Amino acid sequence: MADDKKQPVRQAQGKLLEQQLWKIADTLRGKMDADDFRDYILGFIFYKYLSEKMNTYANDILKPDKLKYDEIETHTESKIYLAEIKAQALNKLGYFLKPSELFSELARRGNAEGKTKFILADLTKVLTNIEQSTMGSESEEDFGHLFEDLDLTSQKLGKTENDKNELIVKVLSHLDEIDFDLQNTTSDVLGDAYEYLIGKFASGAGKKAGEFYTPQQVSMVLARLVTLGKTKLKSVYDPTCGSGSLLLRVAKEVKEVSAFYGQESNPTTYNLCRMNMIMHDVHYKKFDIKNEDTLERPQHFDMRFEAIVANPPFSAEWSASPLFMSDDRYSAYGRLAPKGTADFAFVQHMVHQLDDNGTMACVLPHGVLFRGGAEGHIREYLIKEKNYLDAVIGLPANIFYGTGIPTCILVLKKDRNKDAERSRSVLFIDASQHFEKVKTQNVLRAEDIDKIINTYKTRSNNDKYSHVALLSEIAENDYNLNIPRYVDTFEEEETIDLAAVSSELKQLEKEIKTTDAVIADYCKQLGIDTPF
Repeated sequence: MADDKKQPVRQAQGKLLEQQLWKIADTLRGKMDADDFRDYILGFIFYKYLSEKMNTYANDILKPDKLKYDEIETHTESKIYLAEIKAQALNKLGYFLKPSELFSELARRGNAEGKTKFILADLTKVLTNIEQSTMGSESEEDFGHLFEDLDLTSQKLGKTENDKNELIVKVLSHLDEIDFDLQNTTSDVLGDAYEYLIGKFASGAGKKAGEFYTPQQVSMVLARLVTLGKTKLKSVYDPTCGSGSLLLRVAKEVKEVSAFYGQESNPTTYNLCRMNMIMHDVHYKKFDIKNEDTLERPQHFDMRFEAIVANPPFSAEWSASPLFMSDDRYSAYGRLAPKGTADFAFVQHMVHQLDDNGTMACVLPHGVLFRGGAEGHIREYLIKEKNYLDAVIGLPANIFYGTGIPTCILVLKKDRNKDAERSRSVLFIDASQHFEKVKTQNVLRAEDIDKIINTYKTRSNNDKYSHVALLSEIAENDYNLNIPRYVDTFEEEETIDLAAVSSELKQLEKEIKTTDAVIADYCKQLGIDTPF
């Protein structure tokens, strides 16, 4: 109960922090496009976060000696203290920062005595040192090249070095005034604010947004589907993890996730995902994110995961090389997904990685439900031969950033045969008409999400919304999963009384004649021609 009472306070703190951070982002808006200033502002927030974590951790270590970390470099035995703190920090935090490298110190030096001082060279060195501090340690891969998108020499920051420096100092000074409240371990206000910023950048990024962000309401549906009935997960995996929003959403639905796994082909988005994980206080030993093409070079090939969530790029191209016919992910199907539409290649990849007791839920374009050829063959194999398909959920159109196409969620499970009744059917849900229009975007409301999840949980037939289709019914439809074949949403039009309409028209004709006569009389009195 006490925790519930604190919730409104935390929400207010979160909203305030979001507003403060977005206001600081405005400092860079207009100087560069959204993609660029996103990388700078999120990178600087991350640097401040690492600094505050480092300072707090070091102060805890120094507390018995009644010393402060920001004063330790003046101590006679500073080298001994720093060496010990570094060793412990690399194990606990995964990185190390000297007191002189802390965010607050750089911000202070940049604005010393009320005058802007040159700090670009020092800042560049500090960001490099954070990465280099991890070399040879267990966290090296998790922190390597994290700041490579923060190009402090870029002309986008200003024409001259002084212009660039002035802008950066201004941003650092504004950020330095914000309290991240990291001492409060009972909430994740900063992590949520960081996620909010990523979402804000996505909403303005157009088509590119789909490369790094899944709208939160869609993430919530996927996360609740794969965690239904569970309080803990051994592992969760996203083969196209973007900024990691889906993985983190899954963690909010259960008490504990032991390990997070993901793969992302875009280097910038890969860096953003690792930052997002760390900003949500996921320990570096608990996540394993790889930067590679999932279909061409899978990095977790031999692993199996309890929960899999994904929003793969819609109808992307892939090599569809004949060599994949000997790949364990695809060989059993006898066909590869077409080169121009890799949707089912991602599905097959995820099925391969899914544990026997696991659940996967992925968003795909509607075409996967009915396209023929190789895709039809793969779809039939998944249903007829493996019986893995558990549910098909139709989502509203225009729900994703950068595309207005209607999409669906496929839910697959490998252990369906444990439930005799479930194993004989597939649940179809048509949620396409249940949403709220917000500006130019369609959004799933809380009640829309609850209706999807409750229907999936109860596996019920609901008029014009859901239908439990027997496998024999799907076979009769030649394994075409187009939702209108199973969920009848047809609304009968109101019957038109033609006799009444005819009577109304006759009455209107009389009224028109009367009005025409009045107008003609007025025209005669005025000595002008009638208009008809």
